[in-house]
Amino acid sequence: MTALPAHPVDVLLLLTRADHLLLALREGTGYADGQWNLPSGKLEQGEHAVTAIVREADEEIGVRLSPSEPQLVTTVHHRNSSGLARVGLAFAVAFDQSRHGEPVNAEPHKCAKIAWFPADMLPTNTYPYTAACVNAFQDRAPFALSGWS
Repeated sequence: MTALPAHPVDVLLLLTRADHLLLALREGTGYADGQWNLPSGKLEQGEHAVTAIVREADEEIGVRLSPSEPQLVTTVHHRNSSGLARVGLAFAVAFDQSRHGEPVNAEPHKCAKIAWFPADMLPTNTYPYTAACVNAFQDRAPFALSGWS
């Protein structure tokens, strides 16, 4: 009998400010350090996707989201260079400082810094999963593959 695939489910936040997106520079995690990625994380046991994105936004960048704000904009099935796959649910939220608070690097042990970038000019060291989510968002594609040849 063939084993069923076990794909972690990630939530990724496309926090937009005009034509810019907020990215975080990974550091000290042991995986993809030195690369820019979207604020994101895995679903926890018993948690649904909206609760997860609200939690991750607070934990990683100190942004307070209402559960009614995140809008699912794309799903990305990503496979990394070692062949491990995951499914990412990317949610977009238009940043409003009066409602959300100012983003901060709330996890300095995992993140070197956060910064806004033009969505159409991502840094060259953007993690491929993040780039795939941003590209699908910009293309209004409901689904994208990343890392599958």
